Amino acid sequence: MSDIIKLLSDSVANQIAAGEVVQRPSSVVKELVENSLDAGATSIDIIIKDAGRTLIQVVDNGVGMSPTDARMSFERHATSKISKAEDLFAITTMGFRGEALASIAAVAEVELVTRRKDDELGTCVCISASNVKSQEPVAAAFGTNFKVRNLFFNIPARRKFLKSDNVETKHIMDEIHRIVLTNPSISFKVVFNDDIKMQLSAENLHQRIANVFGKKLNQNLVPLGVETNIVNIKGFIVKPEMSQKNMSEQFFFVNNRYMYHPYFRKAVTSAYDKLLPEGENPRFFIYLEVDPSTIDINIHPTKTEIKFEEEQSIYMILNSAVKEALGKFNVVPSLSFEDDITRDAHFTSSTVVRPPVISVNPKFNPFKYTDSGYKRDVPKNWEQIYDGGKTRDDFDLPESENPQNYENMQSIQSQISYGSDEKYSADSAQKYLQLKNKYILTSSHSGMIVINQRRAHERIMYEHFMRMLESRSGVVQKSLFPLVIEPSPEERGMLIEVMTELNTIGFDIVMVGTDKFEIRGVPAELAEMDANAIIRQLLDELSDGSPDVKMLLNDKIAIALAKSAAMSSGVALKDEEMEDLFFRLMSCANHNYTADGRKIMDIMDISEIENKFN
Repeated sequence: MSDIIKLLSDSVANQIAAGEVVQRPSSVVKELVENSLDAGATSIDIIIKDAGRTLIQVVDNGVGMSPTDARMSFERHATSKISKAEDLFAITTMGFRGEALASIAAVAEVELVTRRKDDELGTCVCISASNVKSQEPVAAAFGTNFKVRNLFFNIPARRKFLKSDNVETKHIMDEIHRIVLTNPSISFKVVFNDDIKMQLSAENLHQRIANVFGKKLNQNLVPLGVETNIVNIKGFIVKPEMSQKNMSEQFFFVNNRYMYHPYFRKAVTSAYDKLLPEGENPRFFIYLEVDPSTIDINIHPTKTEIKFEEEQSIYMILNSAVKEALGKFNVVPSLSFEDDITRDAHFTSSTVVRPPVISVNPKFNPFKYTDSGYKRDVPKNWEQIYDGGKTRDDFDLPESENPQNYENMQSIQSQISYGSDEKYSADSAQKYLQLKNKYILTSSHSGMIVINQRRAHERIMYEHFMRMLESRSGVVQKSLFPLVIEPSPEERGMLIEVMTELNTIGFDIVMVGTDKFEIRGVPAELAEMDANAIIRQLLDELSDGSPDVKMLLNDKIAIALAKSAAMSSGVALKDEEMEDLFFRLMSCANHNYTADGRKIMDIMDISEIENKFN
């Protein structure tokens, strides 16, 4: 019987390695730009076509390569960064394994043009699917020009499973953000399909963050600065009022390398405890400096997961640093001692200042009639509450006992044809109970229905906005003073994409210049809402990286608008308002779950309730 174990060919081995290193176009961008940084480049151009499928080009002014180095760079495990195993524990460069170029050349058509500053001619190397097609001297600018065409052309299955252009573009921009944030002293130019998306000159870190994520962050960045024997921490956190739903702007870097670290993220988020609304996440840009020998960056092919020796100590230092920065921001008043703080008090040199006089009635007793005629707020016939045949409206409740009006909810729609799902149908004479101003309780034939009132309203509003989007109808509520917003470059592209749909359902959004928008009106249903918060919610939904954004555009818009329009948690409802909400929910196409899959209602079976008393 013949032997069955054989050595893989270099081409197949490189394709297997490519499965780890080159997961999508953004992986190629990351590897090429990191090579440019390691080459000492001060200016890097990144050119993308068709979200990286057709072309990924990176041009730099780094040191370049000799003809021999240019050819050797495509061999597996060929690297200039390490020579012995001990070097792995003192890594200061970005790439070091020597697999990236070999892996890229195994799944694409590659052209490398490079020249060192002192050489008269450069070198051009062309490789396709690991096969060297040519290598020849050429006239070239000093530095390196790397072109990757037709990514995964020889692996159709991999190319087929790439996501939509929007999703792949987002992944590329995520990688670019991580790189430009660690290299503010380097200029970058990013071009997508001949459109300049980002152009950054050399600047400080504060300016770089503002230029990448929007100038509105300028006044909302809180600096961090801690030095210890274990770790040095610097960077910026963002004020709580600028938080957002997603976690796209949470960045950790160690020794100028991006890392993903959930444990350290918890250290930051816990420092924001009770400062953020429910569901909001802090934004931060935090840079750690540690001894390279105390970390291991070689535990994952993409080198984004890093192991620390002093992980627990760093957690505590980081948490304390963020709390200290937030404390300074919250406690220190913005008071200038050069200002005349009495200018609005109308004091003069002859003004006599007297302490305030408070009128107190020493005979006041809240449990008896007072001199003013007020009495304790208790219904006269309170015992009848336990009769079971009365409703809240049958009692003489004082004004202070009445639940606050819920004005954001639409009036009862008598034209709705209510559902007939017997499982959830309530007795026509049944009244509703509100628990903690958050849940609505009512009975069904099989037990007790528990409804999350905010989610119920969100579902109702979602279906309302979907009908508006499908019919392309909406009533505009014009704003007296238009709101001007200045989104980040990535958000700007998303807003342009959805602007037409938004304007058909009642928004009036106009682009002003090249980077600003005016919101001149909103749908009448959202007139009382914060327009800026609505747009922010929408952009958060669109930037979550889900596939096929274009196909699901209406759904995402409706979800974002419904979340903005839904009642806040903790709103007290009257009986008729709870009843209206219940029947409007029952008329929805799906009354069990919100559009993004969160549970709205549940039934406690009568047997489950009875078991609790056995």
